[in-house]
Amino acid sequence: MNRLADESSPYLRQHCDNPVDWYPWGDEAFAAARERNVPILLSIGYSSCHWCHVMAHECFEDAEVAAKMNELYVSVKVDREERPDVDQLYMDAVQALTGRGGWPMTVFLTPDAKPFYGGTYFPKVQFLQLLDAVDDAYRNKPDDLAKNIKSLTDAVATTADLEPADEIPTIDQLNNAVQTLARAFDREWGGFGKAPKFPSTFHAELIMRAYMTSGSDTARTVITTTLDAMAAGGIYDHIGGGFARYSTDREWLVPHFEKMLYDQALLAQTYLHALVVLRQPQWRQVVQETIEYVLNTLTHEEGGFFSAEDADSPDADGNGVEGLFHTWTPDEVRAALPRVKPEIIEQTLEWWGITDEGNFETPLGPRSIPNRIAHRDALVRPDEISFTRLRMAEARAERQRPALDDKVVLEWNALFLSALSQAGAVFNHQPWIDAAVKNAEFLIDNMRGMNGRWYRSWHADGNPPARHDALAADHAALVDAFTRLAEATGEARWIDEACATADTMLDWFFDPSNGGLYTNAEDGEHLIARQKDIADNAVPSANSMGAMALYRLAALTGDLRYANHADRILHLLAGQLDDKVGQFSHAMLATDLARRGTTEIVIVGGEDDDGVEHDMSKFVRLAHSIWRPDAVLAWGEPYDSPLWEGRTPGRAYVCRDHTCAAPSTTTDEFVQALTGVTQATASDPGE
Repeated sequence: MNRLADESSPYLRQHCDNPVDWYPWGDEAFAAARERNVPILLSIGYSSCHWCHVMAHECFEDAEVAAKMNELYVSVKVDREERPDVDQLYMDAVQALTGRGGWPMTVFLTPDAKPFYGGTYFPKVQFLQLLDAVDDAYRNKPDDLAKNIKSLTDAVATTADLEPADEIPTIDQLNNAVQTLARAFDREWGGFGKAPKFPSTFHAELIMRAYMTSGSDTARTVITTTLDAMAAGGIYDHIGGGFARYSTDREWLVPHFEKMLYDQALLAQTYLHALVVLRQPQWRQVVQETIEYVLNTLTHEEGGFFSAEDADSPDADGNGVEGLFHTWTPDEVRAALPRVKPEIIEQTLEWWGITDEGNFETPLGPRSIPNRIAHRDALVRPDEISFTRLRMAEARAERQRPALDDKVVLEWNALFLSALSQAGAVFNHQPWIDAAVKNAEFLIDNMRGMNGRWYRSWHADGNPPARHDALAADHAALVDAFTRLAEATGEARWIDEACATADTMLDWFFDPSNGGLYTNAEDGEHLIARQKDIADNAVPSANSMGAMALYRLAALTGDLRYANHADRILHLLAGQLDDKVGQFSHAMLATDLARRGTTEIVIVGGEDDDGVEHDMSKFVRLAHSIWRPDAVLAWGEPYDSPLWEGRTPGRAYVCRDHTCAAPSTTTDEFVQALTGVTQATASDPGE
């Protein structure tokens, strides 16, 4: 058993019995490398990564490979989900060197942490050759090594030196981003670009903003085609709810089956927004089932949300098989449906496309991924299929589940907290609101230190459970989540928490010279470069997320300091947009909000000066059901903000950039003020 046995990360603990003498990232490893005058072999992955498991089995569990690693290197294992700062730094180096990246990632470093070579997955024979070649280069080719170190060190420092533009992104840049996405749109199967396809929620959200502005049929088609295709494909878990990480094919049929918390958060939110805007009933079940998947499967009893489920699950011999838990044969379906009429069973097999030939090859033979790709226009299930789906889910629950990564990551919890708060409000579903409050309280109680500073990661078995200083992205996501929770509950304490977190973020991460948020805090660990997280990838960048959260918080509190910092973040990003449009869609959402301006809604209940009590719950319900990306909502408990000054109970106020129209005293007036339509045509997506 090596040093990883004491770590809190499930991914690191998976390697604690390797014959490799692993170190966790830290001073001890680098001191050992300096003492021995050998390079660091840095291996980065994550628990639900299929190819990470493959390389671990082929190389790190192999005595021959381990002996050579132990002889020639100090080997360090990092969970990229706990330390995305370390991961991004060395991923930039690998991409600069090879033109591509991915996981598992292997990087060779000097004892002072500077990269000089790297790659991704290596099979055993190639890896053994690489270990010898890198050792030879380290000892005998110092000039070549120095050139690599210089070029890679410069490459990883690029974002630290970016200069801001004179203004936030322009309307032309915003329009260009939308047009670029429209050209990349797959007209037949939705999504953007070619296989492998990822659920690019930021792209879909940006197109949705364009639709809400123009009413364009083209924009509507992009949204409906993409969301229906994903909801019909195998990337969506039709039996248990939730989405896999990505699809290996154009049709969204065959995924890599790992299920990440952040994908559930971002996809639930996008389907929720689209449901409110376009009122397509098939998306309601996607939102409900995705949220219930997280609450039933990825939730700690005290309220934290776990990180992921693996792609693989064990067969009868204990061997991991990708997709085994999620796929079916016709005989397995029949066994799951005893005492069900044969014609209903056949209807079920046909509905999900489950056949003897299958659509997914495994070591156990062909199996079928339930899907509706041949019937994307018929996603709402008839009663018979809803019944048999529940029976299939019960039968599937008897299988051995994929491995659970049960660490709690602050950023991802905040992303799901935001989505859950919005969905609970739109659906008027109190259990979801209660779960959101429980999660927020869990984060405060377990992941914030006595000094008010946040931790990135928590695990029940850790000693201590909370570890690793929170990064800019953790703070940015949390600011947004607290404001969304305040809007869902009407509780002032969440605005206070949002302000406190925003202040910490700006105090410790903001660059006063060029603007933008550094990834690491000023008083945090000093890596070889202090990067800025600027590109939107699987999750929004810290900077785009920070800008959006700060604009919304400024609208709710009236504190222009937050808006000014958001402007400076977008100044920094503006100069990067033209060459890399597809990497900044969430930043363009923040730009759209800044250019459009905010709509502030204030609903004032309680007792007026004459002692009359005003129940404004219908107004709140309407405000929640009419989602607008530029709107913020204040209701319930007043807090320190111009929005609450001089307000009269029994009235609802709709304001633009803190300039208010005449207050509404009836729901008809309120709907008219919000939407320009009468209440009779403003249907409720939660019903």
